[in-house]
Amino acid sequence: MYLIVLFSLRVLGKRGVKQLSVFELVVIISLGSAAGDPMFYKEVGLISAVAVFSVVVFAYKVTSYFVNKSKKVEQLLEGSCTCLIKDGRFSIDNFKKETLAQDEFFSELRLQSISHLGQVELAIIETSGSVSVFFYSTEEVKYGLPILPALFCEKHIEIKQKGHYSCSFCGYTEQLSPNKKIACKVCDKTEWVKSTNNKRIT
Repeated sequence: MYLIVLFSLRVLGKRGVKQLSVFELVVIISLGSAAGDPMFYKEVGLISAVAVFSVVVFAYKVTSYFVNKSKKVEQLLEGSCTCLIKDGRFSIDNFKKETLAQDEFFSELRLQSISHLGQVELAIIETSGSVSVFFYSTEEVKYGLPILPALFCEKHIEIKQKGHYSCSFCGYTEQLSPNKKIACKVCDKTEWVKSTNNKRIT
């Protein structure tokens, strides 16, 4: 069964064992289920397992063919990539479509040495679930919402001193003057975080 699994994954190709799409994950789970029974139960023969493997691999090949031929089929089975940050600010409408918590997303960004959104020109969540980030050059980095926990937690409704602040909800950034309560021009929220324009260290 071990050899059969290796052979089947080899037939599936590189895409089948790299970062998996939804239907590719289904294929891997199916292969694992088919391989498990013959390994544990002697009454389950290899012939039935090989038959299941053949059907699953054939179905994968057929599905891959239609995915490559039709954009609609590809989007139906794999979904599409989604822009989550544009010009240093959250794309709120797109963010709502994803089952990605803000803390989880911040963690993904921090793993790429990002400390605030002003360093990010574009961030896209791929169909595989990985996050692709395009950065501003060092000279173009602007003020943005800090995503380091200690800084992000310091939220203010009352602005006590003039400076650059970012909306904690959408990341919109502007220079604010002292005021008891200021609504964000983009999302109308009233919680602000002191912005930073630190350069990205790589």
